[in-house]
Amino acid sequence: MPAQLPFPGSPAAAGNYSDNNRGMRIVIAGKGGVGKTTTTALLAHIFSRDGLRVLAVDGDPQQNLAVTLGISPDNARQIVPVSGSADYLREKTGAGPDISPGGLLTLNPDVSDVIDRFSIPVADNLRLLVMGGVRTAGTGCLCAEYTLLAAILRHIPLLPDQVVLLDTPAGMEHFGRAVADGFDTALIVSDPSWNAVSVARESADLARQMGIKKRILVVNRSPGRDDAGKFHEFCGKDELFSRVISLPVDPDVVRFEPVVTPLLDHQSPFREGMRCLAEDIRQCVQVHDVKQLQGVDDGLKGIGYF
Repeated sequence: MPAQLPFPGSPAAAGNYSDNNRGMRIVIAGKGGVGKTTTTALLAHIFSRDGLRVLAVDGDPQQNLAVTLGISPDNARQIVPVSGSADYLREKTGAGPDISPGGLLTLNPDVSDVIDRFSIPVADNLRLLVMGGVRTAGTGCLCAEYTLLAAILRHIPLLPDQVVLLDTPAGMEHFGRAVADGFDTALIVSDPSWNAVSVARESADLARQMGIKKRILVVNRSPGRDDAGKFHEFCGKDELFSRVISLPVDPDVVRFEPVVTPLLDHQSPFREGMRCLAEDIRQCVQVHDVKQLQGVDDGLKGIGYF
């Protein structure tokens, strides 16, 4: 890809944008602790190494994506999140730390400058935008921050070789606030536990209500292919998911934590599963019946495709 192509959301990208000239908008959701941030960071590096321009958006108030992408903890603490700029938050939404909560918010702020002002470089073809979260106890909800995040994500225009990856907080509030409105792919991350899969089902249903057509269930830390029947029985009857993918337990995930880049530098079933997930997203293959996957591509089953 030519080096001069703009990043997602930049004014140069906006100048080349048309409704028929879209990249990929991917929201990563699921229960807490199932590996959403790890999945987001790995996909960000895979796509950027493949020559796509990637904007990774940390929409989780815990703000762990920077370190997981490979930014040192000291440098990550120096990042100014969008919500950390009181003047910007006040300018765009009418809210701020010196304004009493409960007032009216500007629901459609002009955020055309946010990428240039707040995103930071991580690697070639990869930038990070951190939204921010609660810094002081008793300061109230994140209504203004969610309003601003939704406006930013609606604004960002994409060229075909550009990707936005949105890492979300645990649970489903971001779907209730329509933060991922207009996204084309939802990665619902789970682990094999009943609680995590239950949250995944509810998240997928909300994503479907928002019109997100491609909904992929990613089951992390799967102990083996014997789980396939359980996931199909639980998730495949009402067409909630267009794909069900499991990723095997990999001790290197814990070994290299919190950084994910070493996981991409050596062969493993986990790495190959992540690369196949990235390729599946890029191909945008619509599979409307999960049961069809049971006989598809035997060569992929060993790395977690059911």
